[in-house]
Parts: sequence; C-alpha cells; structure tokens
Amino acid sequence: MKKLALPEEILMAVDKPARYIGQEVNSITKNKEEVDIRFCMCFPDVYEIGMSHLGIQILYDMLNQFSDVWCERTYSPWVDLDSLMREKKIPLFALESQDPIKEFDFLGITIQYEMAYTNILQVLDLSQIPIFSKDRGEEDPIVIGGGPCVYNPEPLAPFFDLFYIGEGETQYRRLLDLYKENKAQGRSKQDFLKKACQIPGIYVPSFYQCEYKEDGTLKAFYPIVEEAPKKIRKEIQMELNETYYPEKPLVPYIKATQDRVMLEIQRGCIRNCRFCQAGQIYKPVRERSVEFLKDKASKMIANTGYEEISLMSLSSSDYTHLNELVSYLIENYHEKGVNVSLPSLRIDAFSLDIMSKVQDIRKSSVTFAAEGGSQKIRDVINKGINEEVILKGCHDAFLGGWNKVKLYFMLGLPMEEDEDCKDIAHLSEKICELYYELIPKENRKGQKASVTASASFFIPKPFTALQWARMYPAEEYSRRAYLVNDEVKKMLNHKSIRFQWHSSDVSVLEGLLARGDRKIAEVIYKAYKKGAIYDAWTEYFHNEYWMEALEECGLSLDFYCYRERETDELFPWDFIDPGVQKSYLIREWNRARKGLVTPNCRQLCTNCGAKIFGGGVCFESKN
Repeated sequence: MKKLALPEEILMAVDKPARYIGQEVNSITKNKEEVDIRFCMCFPDVYEIGMSHLGIQILYDMLNQFSDVWCERTYSPWVDLDSLMREKKIPLFALESQDPIKEFDFLGITIQYEMAYTNILQVLDLSQIPIFSKDRGEEDPIVIGGGPCVYNPEPLAPFFDLFYIGEGETQYRRLLDLYKENKAQGRSKQDFLKKACQIPGIYVPSFYQCEYKEDGTLKAFYPIVEEAPKKIRKEIQMELNETYYPEKPLVPYIKATQDRVMLEIQRGCIRNCRFCQAGQIYKPVRERSVEFLKDKASKMIANTGYEEISLMSLSSSDYTHLNELVSYLIENYHEKGVNVSLPSLRIDAFSLDIMSKVQDIRKSSVTFAAEGGSQKIRDVINKGINEEVILKGCHDAFLGGWNKVKLYFMLGLPMEEDEDCKDIAHLSEKICELYYELIPKENRKGQKASVTASASFFIPKPFTALQWARMYPAEEYSRRAYLVNDEVKKMLNHKSIRFQWHSSDVSVLEGLLARGDRKIAEVIYKAYKKGAIYDAWTEYFHNEYWMEALEECGLSLDFYCYRERETDELFPWDFIDPGVQKSYLIREWNRARKGLVTPNCRQLCTNCGAKIFGGGVCFESKN
C-alpha cells in the first residue's frame, strides 16, 4: 500500500477521511517514471460533489487512455482539513499517487459554478502554487480552466495560465503533444503558451489587453501577441457515438451526491429558454445512439455494482429514442434490482407514462420547472408551456397515483410585477384544488396534496437572451419572496403548500461573478484573503467579506448588477464565439420584452448560428 500524504493522526481528526486516501474502485494507477505528462484534474468543491461530476469522469478516462499521460484527481479539502494543512504546511496532493500537486505538469480545474471561485484560490494556495499566473515559474504546473463558467473567464483571468473553451474531447491530445514537444526542445513556458493559443478553443488571458471607457464599460479587448487570435470559437464534439465515455467509472467508498451510473443521452437543448446559459453554449443538440447507450450501460453496471442508472441531459423528454431506451433498461435490469431515474423531464402524458414505469409513485413527486407564476413571465422567458399544460400534467399525475408536486420558479425576472409573483401562490393553489376535485376522499389512502414551490432569483448569464437585463438588490429579491410567502398563507389549501427560496445575497454575488470583468479578480482575491471559501455552502458564506472587498477595490454592485445593459455594450466575453450569434440573442432580448414566444429548434430553425458546426438538430429534416 502506498504511503498516504496525510499522517494517521490527521486522518483520524477530520470528517470523512475516505475523501483523502484515494484507492477507489476503478481508480487508475500508473508508474510515474513511465509517463511523460502528469495531469491532475481538480473539482474545487468537496469530494462528494466532485465525484458526482460526469465531465471529470469522462476526461479522467480519456486522459488515462493515453499511454504517456497519468491523470489523477484532487478536490477542495473540507474546512477541517483546510486549517490543519495550513497549520502543518502540508501541500495539497493528488489522490492516486498522494504526491503534491506542485510536482505535476498540469493542474486542470473544472469550473462549474461561480460560487466555487474562492475554492479555486484555496486549491492553488494549498498546493503552494502562486495564486496569480504572473508569479509562477518554469517549475510550477500549468493551470488550465474548463467548464461552463469559462464562457466568461475574465473574473478568473489573472489566476489561470490558459482556459479550454468548449468540450474537452477534441483538443487535449494536441495540447499535450505540443507540451511534450516544447519540453523536449528545452523551450520555456511562455513559448508553450504562444503555441497553445493557436490551438482552437485555447485562450491564454495574459496575451490580451483590456481598455475601459470613463463610465467603466469596456472600450476594447484585443490580443497583444501576434500568435493570439482575436476571436476564440468553442470546441465541440459533434459525433457522440465515436468519442470517449467511461466504461469503468470511479466508485467512491463514501456516498457521493450522484451515487449511480450516469448515462449521458444527449448534449444541448432544443427549448431556447431565454435565461438558460447551458441551452445556448451546448448548442446544437446532439444525441447518442441507443446502441451506444445500451453498450455503455451494460459495462458500467458490471464494472461498478451500482443499483441505479440516471439518464443525463438538459431535457431528457426531448431525446427522440427515450421510450426505446427506457423500455430496454427496464426489461434488462429491473429484475436485477437496478432502477432507472429520469431527471429533466417535461411533464406530459408521454413522460408520466415513462415515469410510472421507473419510479415508486408512493415515494416520488412530479416536477414542473414552470419558472414563472404568470403566463406573461413564462412568455418573457420563452418557457414554452402554459397553465393549461401544467394543470393537465398534474391531472394525469394525480390520476396515475401521484400526490406530490414540485414546482420551480424564478423571481426578479425582467418585466416582473408584484402580481406575477403572487401568481406562484395562485398556481400552487389551483394544483391543490385539482387534486381534491379529482381524487375522492375514499381513494386518497390518507394522502393529502403536497405542493412544494421553490424559487431562485434570476441571474443574467453570458450568452443568453437576458444577458442585458438588470438584477435587483438582495432586499428587493427578499421582498418579492416574502410577497409570495404571504400570498401562500392566504390560500385555502395553504397547509398543503410549502414555499421556499434561495439566498438573495448569494444570488446577487453570483450575478456579479457571472458578468464581471478582470477587475473582479482582485475582489475574489481580497474576499479569499478575508476567509471566503465554500461560498456555495450557506453555513460558510460571509457576504460581508465580499462587500468589504468590493469597497476596497472601488467597485460597486450598482455597475455590475443593478443596471440594464445597452445592446451595443462590449461585454468581457464577446471575444468568445459559442456558435450562437450576438445578433440572434439581441433579437431574442427584444422578443422577450414584447412577450413573444420563439419555437423550439425542432419546430423551426431561428438561425441562431449553431449551424456552423455542421450537424446535430440543425440538420435534422424538418416536416
């Protein structure tokens, strides 16, 4: 057994020591003397969440298929170990070898959500790698960022050597070959970065310059070395049946958030919801074949022992072979004690039929992501459903044996008024009334209607049609939430309705980080130095650290969050080409303000620009 990086007395003193010892089922160990490149993949949050991330599982499997590369993993140490590592000056280490990360060639950090930004600095700090890229030497690892948040990398630009924009399957082999060649020639890290920035999808932030207007908005953004391109197009894996997918996924010894086989059935979404970043940056929709999925499901179940398969996508109902796939999985695995779960379903008769096959109706609930309480707001965001559809779905669910309904909403959306907020309570009440009207008392088996309405606060994200919209101060978001809560209490069936909402302070901060520019990097650094880590965890979030850091940097939420942007404003992320054109997003922003609905991609092509990738739903035959 290899020597552990943490002595026994420390492992015995921290919560869940299995987070730090590695050796999980299907983890990969190589002889470090026999590989040319050591790559450490990092998820900057606690182990249980990071182990549930499919993207890292895919890249871990892919990189380890390369005979000259050993890919290992690390995660953010929990707060108890964090303090001990600082006290004992123990460097952060990789799980497989237990070697310090500072000895690796690459540290790849997946950036899935803005509230993990200070954890990125924690990882660098504990690794004893200089936090700012300008302070790193030739012996320090190359720090590379990827994931959805790098579609606006600017708030993190000073901390990273390079960013990989897009899907990771396409260019890593080329990047690593370039690194090997550069190293063999005895050239510098700067030489490598100048060659790397010429690879599609690679952004080297130190090669670009920002200029600002007097009002604080961007005046210009341009490369300052001749090798760097003016525009960087995202990388995309168009053929999902001819690419990497783990057949032996990692299985932890402690329960992870997603403790199951994750079967990605498609990428992208046809729905064009105007608030949804994922729906735009992963365009166009690309499906995996049923045969591919059958093969992977069989191998992953055999190699993990998991008792559940989760079908992963942004909108599983829109996968064209869903019925065939679910029927196959039930026929082949249900009697073996393997369940099938289906997140991201749109609730209609088809979906309910499938759900009834795979779920324990007595324990489960049906979920509607209604997003807006009123039809006006649902049209603004292009949700594509109306109250009739929601009530019809509930009608069918209640007759099918369900009595629990979950509803997801957003507050603070553009054009929202108080009556739109109150309509969340009214819709919840109509669903309760429907249950009691449909199901006679003698058939309820002691069950009451149960409606849980959850509200998040709207956050404008880059590359969405609502990226120009304003946010509101935390106090105003909270006022709207209490407005809904008070209205719920007035409902006849209020005892059957539960209303809950997110933190308004966290939402405003997420908005700051989502649309920030390079100036925000200093805010992140100052907040971290004050003690900000695990900001996504309510018990560790300290809003005062961030407000103090903003003030010290001479920046304000008024500028970054509370103003509506003009459509001719240059955004910090405008140098990235996701395929979706800005002109299309402006058209959708104008349609949103008029309350006009846009059809989904299978109903009508709206010429968003994603056709440039040459495949997917853009080239399906339209009837």
